[in-house]
Amino acid sequence: MAKHARGTIALVGGGEWRPSCRDLDAELLERSGGKEVVVLPTAAAYEHPDRVVERATAYFADLGATVRALPVLRRADADDKKVLEGIDDAGFVYIADGSPLHLRSALKESKLFESFLHAYRKGAVVAASGAGATVVCDPMVDPRGGAYTVGLGLVEGLAVFPYHGTAADHLRERSIDLLPATATLVGIDEETALIRDAESEWRVAGAGVVTLYDGRDTTAVRAGNPVPQLTI
Repeated sequence: MAKHARGTIALVGGGEWRPSCRDLDAELLERSGGKEVVVLPTAAAYEHPDRVVERATAYFADLGATVRALPVLRRADADDKKVLEGIDDAGFVYIADGSPLHLRSALKESKLFESFLHAYRKGAVVAASGAGATVVCDPMVDPRGGAYTVGLGLVEGLAVFPYHGTAADHLRERSIDLLPATATLVGIDEETALIRDAESEWRVAGAGVVTLYDGRDTTAVRAGNPVPQLTI
């Protein structure tokens, strides 16, 4: 879906906006070329989205940026013209963690997601944490058991297993066993990002590691290193 993109995407394994993410987010902010971050709290619609916005606002203020929170808590909100104003020109979009299934239901085939794509193709930074990182990829790891379902396809052919360092073994093993032959599975630790830049080169940033799966064989890539195995 986003094969003509020129922006940067950061897939975060969860634990966004913590002190150990500061250098990562400062880099993404600089790469965006602006001082505003558009924050989408949709995945936390049933878990105090206002607190998500407050936390993001305080965190990015410390980095010298302001937050524009999008009041999208259900599917109808994602097609609201007032919400969509100016999103095509956003420089930095951050999709917060929460419920992946609710997030997908709210964004799939919505005007808001199309606006995110437009911004991305124009060079914006799109960061997605936890649920967001899972949902923006296709296939999408299904949180109900570790199998697969359809994601949003911002990144195609890549499946993300978030919270990898603390995930239950049986869920991880199910995702390994059921991975489609056309996709690559990666596990991303919390406070860690798998980043693809405008040149389509992947690298790891943050506090933990990204694990690439080849069946039961794994390759762990630490922060500061490229991931040449990924050509998506």
